[in-house]
Amino acid sequence: MSKILVFGHQSPDTDAITSAISFSYLQNRLGKVTEPVALGEATDETQYALDYFDTKAPRVVTTVADEADEVMLVDHNEAQQSAADIDEVSVLAVVDHHRIANFQTADPVYYRAEPVGCTNTIILKLYKENNVEVPKDIAGLMLSAIISDTLLLKSPTCTEEDEKAAKELAEIAGVNMEKYGKDLLKAGTNTADKTADQILNSDAKNFPMGDYTVRIGQVNVVDVQEVLDRKDELLKEMASQSADNAYDLFLLVITNVLESDSVALVHGEERNRVAKAFDKDIVEDTILLEDVVSRKKQVVPQLTKELS
Repeated sequence: MSKILVFGHQSPDTDAITSAISFSYLQNRLGKVTEPVALGEATDETQYALDYFDTKAPRVVTTVADEADEVMLVDHNEAQQSAADIDEVSVLAVVDHHRIANFQTADPVYYRAEPVGCTNTIILKLYKENNVEVPKDIAGLMLSAIISDTLLLKSPTCTEEDEKAAKELAEIAGVNMEKYGKDLLKAGTNTADKTADQILNSDAKNFPMGDYTVRIGQVNVVDVQEVLDRKDELLKEMASQSADNAYDLFLLVITNVLESDSVALVHGEERNRVAKAFDKDIVEDTILLEDVVSRKKQVVPQLTKELS
């Protein structure tokens, strides 16, 4: 089992899947034998990017120890967001742009974390540092991740480094970033044919906050009401999954990618703490989050501070 598996977090978004592809390619060029895999199916948005740049989606796995001794993590570090048996393998490297929590290794590890909007922004630096040229198709996938994570450079998580990287990658990929970016984001906004479970968990993560386990899902839309019309169905599913998985709180952040605002559905006994964290009232199980688009920067820190 000499092959090294490279993967992002569970319920992978565009950055998680394309980071695995771009980082695996880089490592292979540097002499490693790696394979990008995914801990879940590609979303509609991610599949749009993969199809556009003629790239096959990484195969989906849930465990890794049965086929590899060593792994590399991208776009995450927290154990509860990783492979189910992550504690049974050796983590050789981590490239991430999130907080560091619940992470430790028995051996020395290469760890690259930077406070930028997208993991692929960091990976582009690694290509340059190692004098490896970015292929056109991979450049397109990396650009797609930056567009997705920063909502076409409009998110508060977006940095000058993300903007610079996006422009450079767009040139290599040969696309008009504005036009392609809008098409990419719109590809991920259809919810009409999705089940309640798919809406809740296509892009969701668990976060330990003090004594609580908080599940936060996020869905990008162009019509928030389309999701709110299914509120009762979604809340029922949130209650069921909370009971099955011991979630103390479950939030679904519904983000309008055109207006850069969000509304969150809230389930859990600690819902009053959510209202306090954002200094907003919860009305009929929803809370209005004006100018909020980033789970990482505008939701998780506020809840962590309140619940810890």
